[in-house]
Amino acid sequence: MKLRLSNKSKVQGAWAMYDWANSVYSLVITSTIFPVYYNSVTKGIDGSDRVSFFGWEVVNTVLYSYSISFSYLVIAIFSPLLCGMADASGRKLLFMKLFAYLGSIACIGLFFFDGSNLEFGILCSVLASIGYAGSIVFYNAYLPEIAEESEYDFLSARGFALGYVGSVILLVLNLLMIQFPDWFGLPEGSLAARLSFLITGIWWAGFSQIPFKYLPKNPFKKKIHRALILKGYQEIRKVYAEVKEKSMMKRFLYSFFFYSMGVQTVMYLAASFGDKELKMPGDQLILTILIIQFVAIIGSYLFAFVSKKFGNKISLMIMVFIWIGICGSAYYVYEVLQFYALAFVVGMVMGGIQSLSRSTFSKLIPEETTDHASYFSFFDVTEKLAIVIGTFTYGAIEQLTGSMRNSALFLGVFFIVGLGFLILVTIPKTALSPKSN
Repeated sequence: MKLRLSNKSKVQGAWAMYDWANSVYSLVITSTIFPVYYNSVTKGIDGSDRVSFFGWEVVNTVLYSYSISFSYLVIAIFSPLLCGMADASGRKLLFMKLFAYLGSIACIGLFFFDGSNLEFGILCSVLASIGYAGSIVFYNAYLPEIAEESEYDFLSARGFALGYVGSVILLVLNLLMIQFPDWFGLPEGSLAARLSFLITGIWWAGFSQIPFKYLPKNPFKKKIHRALILKGYQEIRKVYAEVKEKSMMKRFLYSFFFYSMGVQTVMYLAASFGDKELKMPGDQLILTILIIQFVAIIGSYLFAFVSKKFGNKISLMIMVFIWIGICGSAYYVYEVLQFYALAFVVGMVMGGIQSLSRSTFSKLIPEETTDHASYFSFFDVTEKLAIVIGTFTYGAIEQLTGSMRNSALFLGVFFIVGLGFLILVTIPKTALSPKSN
């Protein structure tokens, strides 16, 4: 069900700004500065990479990987119930705020992590990840409410593009602080890196005030029930029953699950591939990430345009074909320039496939429903499980074969399976009615 908005353009602009607000977490904390900082401060005096976590001896990078997987599993388990509660009470914005503040405060908490307080650092990183992943599902659920179906693709692309621009701006600022601390009156050492975590949290919470101000608070005037958890459970069961009856939505979710295993794994482990297989130094790896971010802005709008001309299905199929080519090409990449070229192509389809997947799913949600958060919880859980399984498979193949090249090549299988399901999907020009399949 669409909302009647008197200030539609302002609401849509404010909605897209949440990508600007939260994407800094994904780039600064997940992909670049924090992993490097974490590895440096959790090494033993003898240079060992083994740490003690509540008395458990474990390799530092393994502990960090487990913590990220744990946070996504938590969201995958609880987000459907929380989304059911949000839909039952009409409080999507409240839940979005709670998760956004949880994540931003946890980022600020990382400022106090210096390696000696490992348990505190891992707790903050887990809470930041939960806050980020949790807020996204409620944010996405606003898309089919504040826009017409013809606007989904470009509005979704606008959000992703703003996210890429904002995160790059903050990353460059943080890198300048770390590389040239004297320019900012900072001493040599870890302070500049820790300040980047503090600034990330403040940026996230600060710019979130724009969507928090303009997004509708309880647009369908739903009442809060005393037995809200029970109502949330009933709500998600109702939507699950509806999803089971919609063959096109199920096929799309299957397709999204498989190609997301490839997309998300490449996003998380591209830098590791360059480090391990090509022995690239840190500055070149960060340059690679910046290339991907900048090109992803172009890709978001490019494939939104392709979708407008040829439809979402054709646009998604083109991108999945390109992803299959990327996985095959990665096996033969041995030079830094080849890796940069591959990163350019990754960026072009990374932004496009994420943006168009969100808008495509919006088109498959029944137009008459008001349970958008519950529907998007299935989209969100699908993506989170894809991250867990995709990254685990990538690591397992590397461990068995001794090379990330084999892992990258195998990712192509996920895209091929996803393409198979995508071929079976019919994406309607108008939203599905509640009884349609």
